[in-house]
Amino acid sequence: MSDNNVVAPALSELLTHHSEKWRGFPADVLPLPVMEMDFPIAAPIRDVLIEMVTHSDLGYISTVPELADGFAAFCKARWDWSIDKTQLHIAADVGVGVVEVLRVFTQPGDRILINSPVYHNFYNWINETQLEKVDVPFVNTGSDSDENNPWTIDLDEVEKVYASGIKVHLLCSPHNPLGRVYSRAELTRIAEMAKKYGVLVVSDEIHSPLTYKQYEFIPFLNLNETARQVGVTVTSASKGWNIAGLKSAIIISQDEAINEKLKAIPPAIHFRSSILGAFASAAAFKDGGIWLDSVIKHLDQNRYLIKDLLAAKLPSVKYHLPHSSYVAWLDLTELKLGENPAQKLLESGKVAFNPGHTYGAQCHQFVRLNFATSPEIITEAIDRIVKCL
Repeated sequence: MSDNNVVAPALSELLTHHSEKWRGFPADVLPLPVMEMDFPIAAPIRDVLIEMVTHSDLGYISTVPELADGFAAFCKARWDWSIDKTQLHIAADVGVGVVEVLRVFTQPGDRILINSPVYHNFYNWINETQLEKVDVPFVNTGSDSDENNPWTIDLDEVEKVYASGIKVHLLCSPHNPLGRVYSRAELTRIAEMAKKYGVLVVSDEIHSPLTYKQYEFIPFLNLNETARQVGVTVTSASKGWNIAGLKSAIIISQDEAINEKLKAIPPAIHFRSSILGAFASAAAFKDGGIWLDSVIKHLDQNRYLIKDLLAAKLPSVKYHLPHSSYVAWLDLTELKLGENPAQKLLESGKVAFNPGHTYGAQCHQFVRLNFATSPEIITEAIDRIVKCL
C-alpha cells in the first residue's frame, strides 16, 4: 500500500488495535460507531512520529509555527482561504477548543443554539459550560437525490431565536451525522443575522477536509467580512487524517477584536495538547494531500456501495448520500426493530452503530454507520442487519 492507494486492512488485523472502536465491544461484534477510520496513516505523519520517538523528542509542547504554516498552506490550496496565522491557537482537541471558546464568550446560564440531530458531544459541551440549550432542528423533507441532502435548516426559525437573545450559535460544518455541507446562501444569512443580533458563531469544521469533490465546502471565516466579525472556527487534522488519539486541534479567528478575547483562554490549554499531535497535524496539512485524496476516493466508493447494498437487501431503509465525511445516517423505521434499533442490532446481529436518539430525541429510529473501512466489512454489516429481520 502507498499513499496513492490507501487500503483498509483485514478484520483480523483491525481486531488487534487498541482504540475504543476495537476495544469497546466484544470480539464477535462488528464495531461501526466510533468516528475513526480503518486506513493506515499517511506516510508523512508516520515519518515524523517515528523520527520524534527515535530521538526521544517527547517533551512538553512549545511554539509550533509549523502547524500554522501547514494549516495555512492547506487552506489556501483547498479553499483559497488566506488565514491570519497570528490568530491561531492550539488546543488538545476540538471539544476542548469549543469549551474554552464558550468559557471566554459566555457565562453560565447564557443561551446557545444548536440544530439537531447533531454530534452528540455538542450536548456534553453545553452541559460542561452550564449553558441553556436552544434547539432549532433540521427539517427532513424526505426529498433527496445524489446531489441534494433532504435535511434543511429553517433559517426563519433561527432568526426568531437570534432575536430572542442568545450568545452563541454552535455550527457543525460540515454536518455530523447528516453529511451536509452548508450553502453559501445559508452561511451568508447566518453571518448577517449574527451581526444584527450580536451572536457569536462557533463553527466546528473538523470534517471539512473530507468533503467530496462534487460539493463546495465554505470555511465560515472565508465567507465574507461579516462572518469574520462574528465567527470563530475550531478544527483539527484528527478526522481528515485519522489521528484523533494524538490530541491536537486549532482555534482560529480572523478578527482582531475576537482574537483579543481569545487571548483570555488559559495558557495551560496550549500545553495540555500533545507535541506529537501538533507535529503530526503539521505534517498532515503540509504533506498529507495525496493520502487524503486517496482516502476520499475510497470513501466515495463506499458511500455508493451502501446505497447499492441497501437497494438490493434492505430497500425499506432510507439513506441519503453524504456530501462529506464517512458516516451514513440510516432511517430504520420500516424495519420495526423497536424503540432502540441500535440496541436490537447489537444484541441480535452483533453489529454496533450509534443510536440516533443521542443526536436528537426525534431520531430514535435512526442509526449512524461509520463506512471508513473495507467494502467487505460494510457488506458484512448490512448482512448482519438482514439477519435480524
